[in-house]
Amino acid sequence: MEIRFLEQNELCRFATASKKGEPHVVPVSYVWHEGSPVIVTDYGTRKLKNLRENPHAAILVDTAGTQKLLLISGPVSIIEKGEEYRKLYKIFHSKLDWVKRDPWKEGEAPFVRISPTFKAGWGLRGDK
Repeated sequence: MEIRFLEQNELCRFATASKKGEPHVVPVSYVWHEGSPVIVTDYGTRKLKNLRENPHAAILVDTAGTQKLLLISGPVSIIEKGEEYRKLYKIFHSKLDWVKRDPWKEGEAPFVRISPTFKAGWGLRGDK
């Protein structure tokens, strides 16, 4: 039920913290792939700077008008090039319309994968 919820949504709040612990939360698109949420970001963003200093993040996925939410956090890996990068790009391109409208090339925008170590959900039990 949680996996279905994650696969049916594409927008989340993505939270990072600087090495000093200063929080930063932004809305981003994500895909759920092989047990992990994956986002893409641009070079030069505050979230990427934070992740390089403090490689942990969290996402909060919710749906407007409902009380269904899922929080996931854990360490991150940054994928900048290679076979995994190309595979993730194909997934993003197939699932998210904005990627089709605004494509990029390998090495222009890194992917970030959270390896979940914590999860908390609200309103998802008994969801059919």
